[in-house]
Amino acid sequence: MDWVPVVFITFKVLAFGICMFFAIKWHYDQGKKGKDTRALLRNSAKVAVIFIVVLGGVLFLAFSLAKTLGLDLSLP
Repeated sequence: MDWVPVVFITFKVLAFGICMFFAIKWHYDQGKKGKDTRALLRNSAKVAVIFIVVLGGVLFLAFSLAKTLGLDLSLP
């Protein structure tokens, strides 16, 4: 039974390593195709703004739920 974690962790590390290699290679190859930096920056800004808005929404819902359930969220 002691060999099971060793085999699974080794498999997981190999699988993630191979997937990361191909993901990085694919993104590198895609970057060589087109160099429209203006569109890239615009899309990156949109993704960042959407992420911040969604993060704020999740925080609001979490604190609202905690307050509804009567949890004490005050600092000591």
